[in-house]
Amino acid sequence: MSRIKATFTRLKERQETALIPFITAGDPDLEITAKLVLALADAGADLIELGIPFSDPMADGPTIQAASERALTAGTTLKGVLQLVAEVRKTTQIPLVLMGYYNPVFYYGADAFAHDAAVAGVDALLLVDLPPEEVAEISGVMSEAGIDLITLLAPTTPPERMARLAVAAEGYLYYVSMTGVTGSQKISPEDIRVAVEELKGMTDIPVAVGFGITTAADAKAVGTFADGVIVGSALVKIIAEYGQSGKLLPEVTKFIAELKHGLTASAG
Repeated sequence: MSRIKATFTRLKERQETALIPFITAGDPDLEITAKLVLALADAGADLIELGIPFSDPMADGPTIQAASERALTAGTTLKGVLQLVAEVRKTTQIPLVLMGYYNPVFYYGADAFAHDAAVAGVDALLLVDLPPEEVAEISGVMSEAGIDLITLLAPTTPPERMARLAVAAEGYLYYVSMTGVTGSQKISPEDIRVAVEELKGMTDIPVAVGFGITTAADAKAVGTFADGVIVGSALVKIIAEYGQSGKLLPEVTKFIAELKHGLTASAG
């Protein structure tokens, strides 16, 4: 059983929602990112999404765009991100999902990336700008390597397409809670609930909700019906504020613990 499936199975038995924080790998540098991954795991994260920094992150709002810029300025590369994963795998078995855009993977080479990612300990890959119609370019080699391809679904996805994608999903479904870019507006939990419940009627794959979840209250509200809650921009803002200071890890730990407490309180 994969790390992702084992994690969601365990949480389902506890009637608990997965907390999935997102951070940009290399922000402020890869050494600190490694410490952040371990801190997130210790504070209560169940899975972690690691953003692959990219020069044109079209789906991301200003906060994560700035994080990508800082990471690239620090010299972060996709090879460096895979080395980071291999390093933290010496300490933790928390599921790690690489999230980003197709260009870096295309440039690296799909075969080489699949091999190196699997060796490093990557569990899944989410490419924001690779539509399902084009995923065959990499799906075969990723499957052979044991790496799940995470599917994005949006409020604008037509029902028939949603059903098709849900049936073919791997790992978990990432439901985008709003139209627009990350961290751009407030969420409407009741609207999201309707969509998530519809999705759950189409597949047994866990459904995680992201974009716009910024507070423990948001997470708790969505956690009453979603299998996972993804928090990105709010966490990246903390990293931007505290950077390389000694307050960074304590502040991140405090925030993640508050989010997880709300999700645990909403269990059942």
